Amino acid sequence: MNFFFIFATIILITMHGVVGLRIIPFLNLNNNVKIITWCVIAVLGALPIIPIILRSKGYEEKFVDWFSWAGYISLGFFALTLLAVITKDLIYLALGFISKFSPGYSQETIDPQRREFIQKLLSIGIITTTGASTLKGLYNARKGPTIMKENIPINNLHKDMRGLRIAQISDLHIGPTIKKGYVESVVSQVNELNPDIIAITGDMVDGSVDYLAPHVEPLKDLHANIGTFFVTGNHEYYSGVDRWLDKTDQLGFTNLLDSNEIIKKGDGEIILGGVTDYRSSTIKSSHKSDAKLAFDNAPKNIPKILLAHQPWSIYDAHEAGADLQLSGHTHGGQFWPFVYPVRWANPYTAGLHDHDGTLIYVNRGTGYWGPPLRLGVESEITLVTLDTKKQKILTS
Repeated sequence: MNFFFIFATIILITMHGVVGLRIIPFLNLNNNVKIITWCVIAVLGALPIIPIILRSKGYEEKFVDWFSWAGYISLGFFALTLLAVITKDLIYLALGFISKFSPGYSQETIDPQRREFIQKLLSIGIITTTGASTLKGLYNARKGPTIMKENIPINNLHKDMRGLRIAQISDLHIGPTIKKGYVESVVSQVNELNPDIIAITGDMVDGSVDYLAPHVEPLKDLHANIGTFFVTGNHEYYSGVDRWLDKTDQLGFTNLLDSNEIIKKGDGEIILGGVTDYRSSTIKSSHKSDAKLAFDNAPKNIPKILLAHQPWSIYDAHEAGADLQLSGHTHGGQFWPFVYPVRWANPYTAGLHDHDGTLIYVNRGTGYWGPPLRLGVESEITLVTLDTKKQKILTS
């Protein structure tokens, strides 16, 4: 935890410092306004880390959540602004390099006042653009998830199982900025789909049972014709996994902890397995994720579907003979351009893919984490319909 705070502090200081150094000097502010602006930037830089520190000390109150709102929105704005500043500087350097090789170039021909004016316009333009993008991202995040429908072919699927509907919720992140109202909306959307199965693939919460119990309570109203199934994500382990598993049991979920259930419909059957979070054993050693154990004693001729929070479980799922894995964790990158580092850090980021014959669907997240910001990546509730029809699946 100490390492996390040190790393986060360095990142925040760097981000806010670079933005301030590359924006403030070009706005022609007087000294008093400059000092005030730097003080505001310093406060905004500290805001994202303050609620994390307070919650780690056991303070979970509404005033801490307001710090979270302010800090996370500020973090999103400064992240976008930093990227815009870096892009501007790179373009400016490239143009300057090209102009040096242009006919008639000389240092004396550059008008300092003109350059200063252009820099000021660019700085104002960056602030305006990233401010508008932050507001748009906030709207996208808070308007709620989109229903993503996927027909997924399963080998050896019995005809009575064809058309079985699985509604997947993942990465809801009930916590500082996602509360009861948002959860009620999600429950309503899921119930309207009238699914046979509801699969909750981890990171349901960000906080303790004591504080968030009223806000997860609407989940007890989720309705599926067969049942609701839950697997842990990494954030459950940060928030007291044992108590949360007790709570999900009270909510009427079936917890799949390296275990499975036989799902029947007519004369058809599938095995629905679930594993603990891919890295859960680093926090709770007895929760080592084990896909083979999840399908222990399962008949070999029955299709197997695995619920696993992280896409990294796909390798174990494939070895265990799974036909399909449903995952989350990545948020699809949540907002551009962070989709790219997320792609580098995970084998699969979003949507349906074929991993050497084992299909994997990665949900983009029903909520969001950190900055309440989504740009170019929608939050989702996935409605998976099992089918026997073959279709082209992405391979990477």
